[in-house]
Formats: sequence, structure tokens, C-alpha cells
Amino acid sequence: MENLKRKPTTDFNWEAQWQQLYILSENWYSDLHFYKDDLRFLYALIEKYFMKLNHNGNLDEMREIAKELSQENKACEELLDKTALHLKHLAGLIDAPYKYDSHQCRNEHEKLENEIAFFVKKFRKNKKAIFSITEKVMKKEIQKRLTQ
Repeated sequence: MENLKRKPTTDFNWEAQWQQLYILSENWYSDLHFYKDDLRFLYALIEKYFMKLNHNGNLDEMREIAKELSQENKACEELLDKTALHLKHLAGLIDAPYKYDSHQCRNEHEKLENEIAFFVKKFRKNKKAIFSITEKVMKKEIQKRLTQ
């Protein structure tokens, strides 16, 4: 999760001030919105080339990728909700440090970080697969146009 951590590799989650965790969580929230937009783009890409992708013998592969994109979209929505809730918890701890269980909030932060890292890894794998298939179809389409 290279681009999402933006923090030292020590026990940052357990040593950081609440404001630092809040800023980090805001970055996650922003990144998740970017991934949500990226998912929309990938859906549009598949939709635009779906018939051509299917004609080139990639139907099963495209069904699987479309299914995974749907699952990723749902996971992204859930992570956005969890991150928004986590931001509320952190804001509560910033305003009233002894009102909430700080240990529980730090555990929540660590768990959320791991879930986002898993999401990003899976998203990148699927994005690469979609681009690879689309690139093949586009190359065939260009060759077809050149030979006409």
C-alpha cells in the first residue's frame, strides 16, 4: 500500500497523535473516491468494448472481471463508509481524548488500513487485466482498419 500509507514504517498507528491519524485517514478517504471514479471508468471501458471483447474469445474472462469489478465497487463503497465513520471517531478523540476508547480506535485504524491495502492490491490486478484484454482488442481493431 505504498501510496496509501504516507507514514513511517514504525508502530505509527500506536504512536501517532490523533491529528496525524485523522490526516492519514482523510488521505485514504480521498484515494478511495479516486478508486471509485477509476472503477466507473473501467466499467465504461468494458461496456464500450464488451461486444468486441466477447467476439475475441474472452467471454469467460470478461464475465469474471466484470463480476470482480462489481465486488470491488461494493468493497469500495463499504470502505468509504468505514473510513467516514473512522474519521468521526478520530474527530471525537481529537475533541474529547478521554470520551472514547483510544485502544479500540487504533485497532480500528490498523484494520481499516489492512482492508484498504487488500482492496488496492486486488483493484490494481484487475485493472491490469482489463487493460491487457482491451489493448489486444484495440490492436486487432487497428490492424483490421489498416488492412481495409
